[in-house]
Amino acid sequence: MENTNFIMRFLEWLMTFDRRALILAASAIGAGFAMIAGIGPGVGQGYAAGKGAEAVSYNPKSSKQATMIMLLGAAVAETSGILSLVIALIMLFANPLVNMSGAAIVVMASAIGAGLSMIAGIGPGIGQGYAAGKGTEMVGKRPKHQSAIVRTMFLGQAVAQTTGIYAMIIALILMFANPLVALL
Repeated sequence: MENTNFIMRFLEWLMTFDRRALILAASAIGAGFAMIAGIGPGVGQGYAAGKGAEAVSYNPKSSKQATMIMLLGAAVAETSGILSLVIALIMLFANPLVNMSGAAIVVMASAIGAGLSMIAGIGPGIGQGYAAGKGTEMVGKRPKHQSAIVRTMFLGQAVAQTTGIYAMIIALILMFANPLVALL
């Protein structure tokens, strides 16, 4: 009961502020949350780079091939970080939520939710980096099979990106076509 009273008092206090300022503040929080997704690509790219170094140590003759595969795979692993950056930039520079009608608390929660949804990009970043690392490792060991290895690596990375794309779709819906506002 005490917690409920605190929450109600907090929400009442919050609503004393300007609606636009509240939505912008929530958008700033959402943009920050969105960038947490950069953890995944960072881990994934580090793994790919480590496997690249390992591949070169196994077979120095294939260093150019292994390095190329590592760079290509690491670039793909960055996509979820880029998607998150796009959402954060929209919230910071082209925020459609500021002019959205409806209860301020729902619009604020939508801004924070849009950012939180992008955290799902951690998984694809790590998974794609793992695929890049293993592809790099195998090209270092078996450079004659580079074409088949790279094709399989890219296919796996494409499948791994689906959850990052789903997260971006939810973020875009919350920002541009929010069905929750109409439910009030």
